[in-house]
Amino acid sequence: MLQLLITGKSGRMGQAVLEAAAAEPGVNTAATHDAGEDLDAAIRAADCVIDFTVHSFTPQLLDAALKHGTHLVIGTTGHDDDGKRRIREAAERIPIVHASNFSVGVNTLFWLTRRATEILGPRNFDIEVVEMHHRHKIDSPSGTARTLLDVLNEATGTSYADDVVHGRVGNIGPRQHREIGMHTLRGGDVVGDHTVIFAADGERVELTHKASSRLTFATGAVRAALWLNDRAPGLYDMRDVLGLR
Repeated sequence: MLQLLITGKSGRMGQAVLEAAAAEPGVNTAATHDAGEDLDAAIRAADCVIDFTVHSFTPQLLDAALKHGTHLVIGTTGHDDDGKRRIREAAERIPIVHASNFSVGVNTLFWLTRRATEILGPRNFDIEVVEMHHRHKIDSPSGTARTLLDVLNEATGTSYADDVVHGRVGNIGPRQHREIGMHTLRGGDVVGDHTVIFAADGERVELTHKASSRLTFATGAVRAALWLNDRAPGLYDMRDVLGLR
């Protein structure tokens, strides 16, 4: 049986992961952790850690996991380039699943977005992304929206730095040909809504995923932890877990 450590146990996602783990007969929650508690003692009891906390905690978690050879499932978003580099380097020694979203539906949205972009093409359709989350979310755009933009940039040959426009205000002139719009909404208790819009003269295609429960993400994370059980060191994502590559 897989022994799990669940971090951020008192947070909304931590509680959801605890519920998802309890429903999975192949795993046991061997330990939990919150800020200020002994991480080293908790991680010694586990085969794998599921972490949905804050990106500032990731370096400490990586160090502890490397020390004990513990597998990692990281759902925390908002890492800067250095944080992402540290995750990649750790994955050379231990297996890690790092994903912006663990929902099966959202990962299907990633796949559909790539296929729709290939079919519709940026020459004929203008592309916009809209995401909405609860008022407490601290990073923007969401990790899921950032992954959607990565998919769109790759499929269209555009770049995040040069071609993604975050909202629009003032007299900005006509829309540029290579432009991809990114719009972030925050409010209420929205778990997570993401829409990709392809708009042309006379028609519009919209791909939307709406999450109504954090248990969706938590169940996917537990599935990822089980999948990691016999994997070699490396950096994986939910496309690997779901066989979508």
